[in-house]
Amino acid sequence: MNTPRRALIVIDVQQEYFEGLLQIQYPPREQSLARTAQAIDAAQSAGIPVYIVQHQLPSEAPVFADGSATFKLNPEIERRADKAAKVFTKAYASVFAGTELESWLRENEIDTIAVTGYMTNNCVIGSVAAAEPLGFKVEVLSDATGAINIGNEAGSASAQQVHGTLMALLHSNWAAVATTEAWIGAVDAGAALEASNLVVSAMEGQKQHRQ
Repeated sequence: MNTPRRALIVIDVQQEYFEGLLQIQYPPREQSLARTAQAIDAAQSAGIPVYIVQHQLPSEAPVFADGSATFKLNPEIERRADKAAKVFTKAYASVFAGTELESWLRENEIDTIAVTGYMTNNCVIGSVAAAEPLGFKVEVLSDATGAINIGNEAGSASAQQVHGTLMALLHSNWAAVATTEAWIGAVDAGAALEASNLVVSAMEGQKQHRQ
């Protein structure tokens, strides 16, 4: 098996998720931040390009407002940003929509993106799904991402339920999901992470939930 040509994508690790309206609830935000920083350090040591993105909305927006304190990157990410391949902004859930990320990845012959950051239930899943038609393989670092509690007219779910469900969903079809430690081990070994697939996941789901 060929060694993956990886890039690490750090999605929206901004103060909005630590001090703003959208504070990450699961995994604990300081834990997922530490894992994200660990992944960045490992990637940079291995010569893997790191792309850091920030969600940016107009200055009057209630979240991610351009120029606001909560728009800023978390200090742990900010101090690593000067070694990143690119630091850029986006306005949509997907890191590809309205950005030049795809062309940057193509220029560097990247075939696999490793995803960290926030939120599992919005920009992570949006970016992973958007990578499929572009032909990129995707890895998601489960403990370097995070979700919030959600509730609306359609229902509600805790951040832990949201995160766990979406990790299983992504691993079933769109990505290889693993811990940061396992990902670093794969990087060191020059190996790909192993994903499941929809058929295997469906069979296992039937087995586990058979009445």
